[in-house]
Amino acid sequence: MKTNRLLLSLFLLSLLFNALSAQTVPASPKREFRGAWIQIINGQFQGMDRDAMQSNLTHQLDELQRCGVNTIIFQVRGEADALYQSPYEPWSRFLTGTQGRAPQPYWDPLAWMTAECHRRGMELHAWINPFRAKTKGTKEIASTHYLARHRERCFYYDDLAIIDPGLPENREYICRIAADIVRRYDVDGLHIDDYFYPYPAAGKVIPDDATFARYSNGLTDRGDWRRQNVNRFMQMLHDSIHAVKPWVKFGVSPFGIYHNARQGDNLPGSRTGGLQNYDDLYADVLYWANQGWVDYLVPQIYWEIGHKVADYDTLIKWWSRYASMRPLVIGQDVERTVKAKDLNNPSLNQLPEKMRLQRTLPGIVGSCLWYSAAVVRNEGRFADALKSLYHTTIALQPAMPFIDAKAPGKPRSVKAMWMPDGYYLFWTAPKTKNAKRFADGTISLWGANGHITPDAAQYEMDKANRFAVYRFEAGEKVDLTRADRLLTVTSETILKLPYDGGQTKYTYVVTALDRLQNESKPAKKTVRL
Repeated sequence: MKTNRLLLSLFLLSLLFNALSAQTVPASPKREFRGAWIQIINGQFQGMDRDAMQSNLTHQLDELQRCGVNTIIFQVRGEADALYQSPYEPWSRFLTGTQGRAPQPYWDPLAWMTAECHRRGMELHAWINPFRAKTKGTKEIASTHYLARHRERCFYYDDLAIIDPGLPENREYICRIAADIVRRYDVDGLHIDDYFYPYPAAGKVIPDDATFARYSNGLTDRGDWRRQNVNRFMQMLHDSIHAVKPWVKFGVSPFGIYHNARQGDNLPGSRTGGLQNYDDLYADVLYWANQGWVDYLVPQIYWEIGHKVADYDTLIKWWSRYASMRPLVIGQDVERTVKAKDLNNPSLNQLPEKMRLQRTLPGIVGSCLWYSAAVVRNEGRFADALKSLYHTTIALQPAMPFIDAKAPGKPRSVKAMWMPDGYYLFWTAPKTKNAKRFADGTISLWGANGHITPDAAQYEMDKANRFAVYRFEAGEKVDLTRADRLLTVTSETILKLPYDGGQTKYTYVVTALDRLQNESKPAKKTVRL
């Protein structure tokens, strides 16, 4: 009976994939942001000991890797707390159950996750909530918490505590937190979400009269003043991150609607009717992108295609049109996507059409999945579809030439050799200017101001961080744009080859990738396998 059920499930799954394949499935590009959020404030890890949480995260990372995900956005600061060893803020209750209590046995989730992601060839972006000081469910605050130390710098709103964005000292404090994370951890990105000024609550007024009176700087419109506060923060945060490590990407995932279009309104707006970044959260997202204060945008377009108030089709096209000054990543809601029916073919869900839009509209470089656990449990066969249809090849990260466009040197001395346990491909990393001077300490890494020195920054951004390995058949043109020929991305300089009698000739190509995955010229080696 179990065998029959298994066969039936496989048959139905094959029908699903055949139906999906009948749709236009855009080819997997060689470069694509394929992210997933792992959040903490839903309490999914609360009460777990170290081994249980590491086991849970290991399972998630393994499954996400099998799904082709190449970027993990891991929440490490949900309410002015920390899922890492912070000199400024207390350990999170979402980790240990009690705010301020260190994990026992001790471990550092951010350090552990960074190492585990890098071991799998994934990027790790540390996700912080900048201004929220206390969620509604938090009853006790540690004595070291910012709210306990500086109650006068915060305000309460709808049972939340908010670090007042209008105070310069608050903006400076949050930037100091971000810079500390970037300085001490080998993260690839620093990510913030959509909480700036609080989401509006009926009948509630933001209590910032005193701050406005003190810091209005001649502005009379409260909304313009609040947007100016957030703008100043965003510029400062961007500059703080890049002053410490210029290769660390700064990303933001705003609410999915920038502004609802109104007749006679000069502000770019979509034909939608929901809550708005610009008007309600005082977040002028387009201005940040146009000023170059963010490195990538991930609008949370969580609705369905055909939604009456916030149509996905309308919104993704709007963001593509107006926000392409920076790489645009689409925030996708896994559960809503698989539960909503395709408008033209009700036998399918909306994943095929959303993927088509994502991969055909200009400026869009990938998607980020809300949330990781929904992918891992294969909600609506979402993970199966990624593996079998949409993420069938490895993807490098999208290029960010506005940060750095210089490729590293190409790998040296590529050769194939027999070892006791098999046939291997070896290569040597390219030389990097000033490598010896950094190794012997002649050039220092950090300046007196805590920022990375210019020489150190250039050295770190020029050297090879990983290597891409391709394989081409005999007589086949070496074409590095072909994602289907990319075998692996690795930090190693060795790869075991699948030897099978030595009858078939292949050309292996190795390229060097820097921290931003700028790619070197190819180094080739022909082998018989």
